[in-house]
Amino acid sequence: MTNELIDMHNRITTEELDHLVRHQLKQIFGHPEEAKKLPPLMIWGAPGIGKSSIIRHIAEELGIGFIDVRLAQREPVDIRGLPVPDQDSVKWLVSADWPRDPQSRGIILFDELTAADRSLQVAAYEFILDRRLGGLYQVPDGWYICAAGNRVEDSAVAMTMSSSLANRFLHVELREDAELWAQWGLHHNIHPAVLGFIRYRPDLLFHVDNENLERGWPTPRSWERVSSMLHSFGRDDDVLLNKAIYGLVGNQAGVEFCAFREISAEFDNVYELMTNPSKKITIPEKPDQRYAFCAAVVYHLWRGTDESVEKKLLDGFYRIALKLPSDFATLMMMDAMSGNAETVTPVFADKLFRHPKYKEWADRHGKAMRARLNRKAILQ
Repeated sequence: MTNELIDMHNRITTEELDHLVRHQLKQIFGHPEEAKKLPPLMIWGAPGIGKSSIIRHIAEELGIGFIDVRLAQREPVDIRGLPVPDQDSVKWLVSADWPRDPQSRGIILFDELTAADRSLQVAAYEFILDRRLGGLYQVPDGWYICAAGNRVEDSAVAMTMSSSLANRFLHVELREDAELWAQWGLHHNIHPAVLGFIRYRPDLLFHVDNENLERGWPTPRSWERVSSMLHSFGRDDDVLLNKAIYGLVGNQAGVEFCAFREISAEFDNVYELMTNPSKKITIPEKPDQRYAFCAAVVYHLWRGTDESVEKKLLDGFYRIALKLPSDFATLMMMDAMSGNAETVTPVFADKLFRHPKYKEWADRHGKAMRARLNRKAILQ
């Protein structure tokens, strides 16, 4: 059996990584005295795939501490502490970065572990594996320790990990998958234009071939930053915004995305289309237009300001869904079921499935929906 085939078994999706980290945190929070028995987590993956951002988002959602230690930018004394002469002895000043409160909770992420030289890896060894620095410092039991790094085959700085260090970790490899990343993006307020584009061009979620890797290039991290730029700029300065997008994802993907974004702008009236039953619904003909259109519909669905508007948006959702072909109707329903973490609750999900038009939708698109759900299960 080849190493490549063996490595496939611990490949993990963004959703699975989220569940794994939350499970480990639940174990620590429920049984803090067992913290030393839980193996630290090592997340492998290509640069920009979102390893650290997923961990950061989990900490933010749970309201716990998060310490991001970029090892490639540190010195061994940053980990072990600084020796200070004191008459005939030496005292050690431990970094103020480390948590002190024994009741505190959080995640310590040693990012870029594989970019650190061997001396830094050795310095981090005791902290990561033993949760202590000799007799100077002890990691509070409520903190989970993770690490992340690039693979040797990636076009990035990456050193091999010592076997003694590697053997103590729980290793997973985060894989890039456009559909699963889009589902993740729905929960994290990724701009609908970005979600629609990645659905249309999944190969550009992560793309290194013929890219200038010394400049911006398409990765999940750079698309997340494009989303942030779109939210902050709006339509105030399209020329400057487009240049910023090129700087984040490169010229090739940037040109395609900006053209797609112009298509998305044609659907700025989707909110009015959903809330006004007298408006005629015209389904776009081209695939890129349909992806942009569906992304806009889902974006507005759960953003009603009151119960009356919520009902109008849901009615509009079904009016549109019943006119779509099955592949796009099921895509839109899957996204509606996932929704935004800030807005979707079991109450909203109940409204979605108890709507008078749901049976008609299921009769028309149910077979395609079951096929899509089966594909998703296979992917995961």
